[in-house]
Amino acid sequence: MSREVNLMKATLQNVSEPNLFRDTFSYDRIPSIRLGNETVPMRIPEKIWITDTTFRDGQQSRPPYTVEQIVRIFKFMHRISGKHGLIRQSEFFLYSPNDRAAVEACLELGYEFPEITAWIRAAKTDFELVKSFGLKETGILTSCSDYHIFLKLKKNRRQTLDSYKEIVAAALENGVRPRCHLEDLTRADLYGFVLPMINELNELCKGSGKTVKIRLCDTMGYGLPFPNAEPPRGVPAIIRAILDETDTRSEDLEWHGHNDFHKVLANGVCAWLYGCSAVNGTFLGFGERTGNPPVEGLVFDWMGITGIHDGIDTTAITDMAEFFRKEINYPIPANYPFVGMDFNTTRAGIHADGLTKNEEIYNIFDTEKYLKRPCKVAISNTSGLAGVAYWIQSNIPKGIDIRKDNPGIVTIKNWIDEEYRKGRTTTISEEEMFKLVREYMPELF
Repeated sequence: MSREVNLMKATLQNVSEPNLFRDTFSYDRIPSIRLGNETVPMRIPEKIWITDTTFRDGQQSRPPYTVEQIVRIFKFMHRISGKHGLIRQSEFFLYSPNDRAAVEACLELGYEFPEITAWIRAAKTDFELVKSFGLKETGILTSCSDYHIFLKLKKNRRQTLDSYKEIVAAALENGVRPRCHLEDLTRADLYGFVLPMINELNELCKGSGKTVKIRLCDTMGYGLPFPNAEPPRGVPAIIRAILDETDTRSEDLEWHGHNDFHKVLANGVCAWLYGCSAVNGTFLGFGERTGNPPVEGLVFDWMGITGIHDGIDTTAITDMAEFFRKEINYPIPANYPFVGMDFNTTRAGIHADGLTKNEEIYNIFDTEKYLKRPCKVAISNTSGLAGVAYWIQSNIPKGIDIRKDNPGIVTIKNWIDEEYRKGRTTTISEEEMFKLVREYMPELF
């Protein structure tokens, strides 16, 4: 079937009753995962990048940052972005005095990346606020599911789309690029509303010199990364339909996910693989309810997909995490990937034995090189002689190979075993380990 025929078919279906997809979303049952027989082929864009919403969606889920904290976090983003502009944009609220002061302070830094963009309500008067800061792009809430259209907005599809077109037209009149946030996309009627909506918005932009950007919002985390997952939940199916049946380009598509079903990072990477150039995330995955894709996770997946390793300061991820711990007093979970205190720490003796032979066996990559975090061993009842030996070699380097059958190590291991026989439930602290090594292996000091 030709592209022209497909475009003709994507016309608004102004139904009188909402399509709530009850075969998939029955409120008293877990949402269905519907898989078809056909799979969607991948189409990775020529260029992919990250956008950030730490100061918008991320800010909604936690106590407000100070202006100084926002500036520090923004500097970390800039370090990560590097010469490739990996973190292409970061969006800000503009409404409170604190919001505006933060935007001004970040603009004064003069960075090319991340570009600062806005988020506003769907009110024409708010464009003056965007223009006052000299910002070129703003996000606009444009909910697209019948849950929102009929049950929240109390309108029909045509009324809703016409109201969105008025706001987009106002953005264009003010010289601002509109970024339409398709709220609740993964419960929306793809062919009856979403594609027709995008077609009409694209038509509206013709002659303006600007294109509308489409943010694909998996608001409730229903998205599925499987190539044969059907709409409205299938991420590949949604993205490919938009690219194949509207005039939208990959560089005008941005994925924004939530983690309600533990798929937020997988869905974000999936969006890249199937044609979406931008994936929107936050530092540490902060975001409404269960959070957004973690920027630090997206960075390493971007490196894996593109093969690009130069020009990106990944050590800024570790510095950012330390800033959150020490200055914001946020307790990052110890097992949180890439930045948790124990993310590359093993407690299993059999793993420690492997580390003593070759670090690659039980470390994901050279974490010391990319994150300033060498792999570690924590001592517990499962560490064994190998764990004690590796801890000593890592913490008291003397340039010698310490065998696990060393009498001092055996004595320390016996002391540890006795602690757990007496009912201990905590790991052996570093202070205790240093004391034990000083007592039973003084020759190392």
